Amino acid sequence: MNYTPSFSKGFASDNWSGVSPEIMEALIRINQQHHPAYGEDDPLEQYVQQLFQQHFGEDSRSYFVWNGTGANVLAIRQLLRPWESVITPHSAHLNVDEAGAPENIGRIKLQTVYCPDGKIYPQQINPFLNSRGFQHHVQPKLISISQTTELGGVYTLDEIRALAGFAHQHQMYLHMDGARIANAAVALNCSFTELVRDTGVDVLSFGGTKNGLMMGEAVVFTNSRLAEGFEYNRKQGMQLASKMRFILAQFQAYIEQEVWKNNAMHANRMAKLLGERLSTVKGIRLSREVEANAVFAIMPEKLIQPLQKHYFFHVWDEESMEVRLMCSFDTEEKDVDKFVYLAQELIQSIKS
Repeated sequence: MNYTPSFSKGFASDNWSGVSPEIMEALIRINQQHHPAYGEDDPLEQYVQQLFQQHFGEDSRSYFVWNGTGANVLAIRQLLRPWESVITPHSAHLNVDEAGAPENIGRIKLQTVYCPDGKIYPQQINPFLNSRGFQHHVQPKLISISQTTELGGVYTLDEIRALAGFAHQHQMYLHMDGARIANAAVALNCSFTELVRDTGVDVLSFGGTKNGLMMGEAVVFTNSRLAEGFEYNRKQGMQLASKMRFILAQFQAYIEQEVWKNNAMHANRMAKLLGERLSTVKGIRLSREVEANAVFAIMPEKLIQPLQKHYFFHVWDEESMEVRLMCSFDTEEKDVDKFVYLAQELIQSIKS
């Protein structure tokens, strides 16, 4: 029985895209060799570790895992005791899209804040500090932000510094969910060093899958002291890959060949183009500024399902009919043009 893919290239998620050619080549090359299992005593693991240290500091320590949920949950579990909590925006992937993994796997208490733009600010965290030292209340210990945010926004360097400063002033940590950190770095025209280490982030979930990797993320501690014992945390959390070399080889190519930058630049550029062209279609209104590789727009309800049959995308808010359109490293200008043209045609047919 033959299987024929039935999905057109669409705008559902950058997770729907394939594997970047440079990454696929790295996987093929590494497949010719034998390497120590689990990355133990593997020169490749040591080399990739050094590549990461060039971006996150000599005292940083990185651990490679299968996926973003694992990276987030284990990064946070590493830094919290059972009676401590995470403060995060209500829209955070950690809260909405981890299927309860922080609570179930990490035994982590999440305390959420309503953030209309997806960003959390120090003044919104202040009220949680009132429970400090009161034994009947969970103790706030860590702030978690997403970069980019789930609403397509990008924290500025000053905003991150302010959050890190606030956290450290109150003996807390700052975690960054960097599933789309490459898109954020490109949008800010800065390096990972400037974005993470220099702003004071304590632990980063460094994403690659949404930007061209087949699988694999990294947990990066900017201070190696915080990483003590994480190898056991990772193993217990079922995120230790036996054939670790296939994750390591991807990250080697991703960093060395600047795949992260080239792919993110292209995805961001396509999103800007999509936003510009959609904004000219009568009946469609952009609902948020296009800052990275996400486009949010309000569409007529009657348009959405017919359009989804050709190019799938997600409805973000059922009440307002706000949709989310994600661009990827392999989105092409012709994909944007065809989508916008079809939207125009369908709107005309709806009106007539």
